[in-house]
Amino acid sequence: MSNDKPESGSFCNLAGPDMSQVEVIELHPEPSPADYMVAMKIANRVADQKLETHMLLSWYDRDRDFESPQHASECHANSPLPGYIDYGVYHGATLKVDIENGRFVFFYLPVDF
Repeated sequence: MSNDKPESGSFCNLAGPDMSQVEVIELHPEPSPADYMVAMKIANRVADQKLETHMLLSWYDRDRDFESPQHASECHANSPLPGYIDYGVYHGATLKVDIENGRFVFFYLPVDF
């Protein structure tokens, strides 16, 4: 693969989304979460501490190979970037909680009322 800049008019971002505005928290809890529901509770506690009010935008459960929004990665079939990451970042996520090196990943959006 070439490192040349894309042709004029191309909007393909091969480097992935700009995550400079996303705080990344990596966790390795002991004991290891038994399943997605346990991991989500852990991630929600982190989001409660980091963001006053928040909304879970997207997530991934590697154990079940399941993501939300569902089928977000279908349009990324030939892309190194999974759809749940693209969706979270481009919809305003400012917090990513990664449990066990991508086993469970959660993207949160701060919400103002």
